[in-house]
Amino acid sequence: MLSGRRLDLLDPTPVDIEIEDIAHGLAFVARWNGQTAGDYAYSVAEHSLLVEELFGRIVPKAPAKWRLAGLLHDAPEYVIGDMISPVKSAVGPDYGALDDRLATAIHIRFGLPAEVPKTVKRQIKKADKISAWMEATQIAGFSEAEATKFFGRPDKAVMEGLAITLRPPIEVRRAYMERHMALLTQL
Repeated sequence: MLSGRRLDLLDPTPVDIEIEDIAHGLAFVARWNGQTAGDYAYSVAEHSLLVEELFGRIVPKAPAKWRLAGLLHDAPEYVIGDMISPVKSAVGPDYGALDDRLATAIHIRFGLPAEVPKTVKRQIKKADKISAWMEATQIAGFSEAEATKFFGRPDKAVMEGLAITLRPPIEVRRAYMERHMALLTQL
């Protein structure tokens, strides 16, 4: 990693995880395989910031630790990249196991339980699907009907006032780190 840490992907440990590495990696990993409109790729870091915001709107009284879990929901992708669901399925269960091992190490590193409770995980997944719907319709060329077919009908009130923004990776990295720090101070 850029921090100088060596991360064993098969046996990751919390002491090898640094937020700077996560923020940097996610800011440079493109969602939608880079197939989005705009001057910059829509990064996993930008997506994660949006998911955390949507989660906070879905569960306004959620404690900071679960908002942090929302921000970190795709954190393993800082080393394994972002794959579309059909590719993940084709790779098989080994991909999921790798993702789970990394997520566990990341959660422990930042004071979260190794496994997020199922109810919280479902709420984060709901925010994730709303984010995907927004991305699909705003920057990936989907009609609302197509996006709804793939991601479900979103609660438009939750999305009110939000829009996808494309920023340079350096700005997104900084915003991700700042949000992470703000949530940590609330724990």
